[in-house]
Amino acid sequence: MRPETPEDKKLGEGIRVRLTRKEKEHLTERCRKEGYRTISDFGRAKLLRKREIRRIEASQEFAELMSKMDFELNKIGVNLNQIAKKLNTYLGYQLDSEDKRTLNNSYEMLKKCFLLLQKYVDQIP
Repeated sequence: MRPETPEDKKLGEGIRVRLTRKEKEHLTERCRKEGYRTISDFGRAKLLRKREIRRIEASQEFAELMSKMDFELNKIGVNLNQIAKKLNTYLGYQLDSEDKRTLNNSYEMLKKCFLLLQKYVDQIP
């Protein structure tokens, strides 16, 4: 036999909401995409501002992009560490043209990475 639910945890009160068929389909789909078991769970989370649990599915394209971006960001980090080592090792070291080019390339790559990430973040509902 199932244990009795405490009074303060019982979900005994109801609210009725009228929707069009299309609205209900949209709501049901949204509940499924966001990982809620029922429309009631979804409604309680949204209306009472409970902590939301979202399940975001990444496309194969996004996964490949993240893998490439990880590689590029690692290269940028290695380059920046090499420049930092030169600056810290040699007293009075001045950046040469190659160092400046590396810094500029790193900056441009970081901007591209940010724009790509922003594009995908904007698609999250």
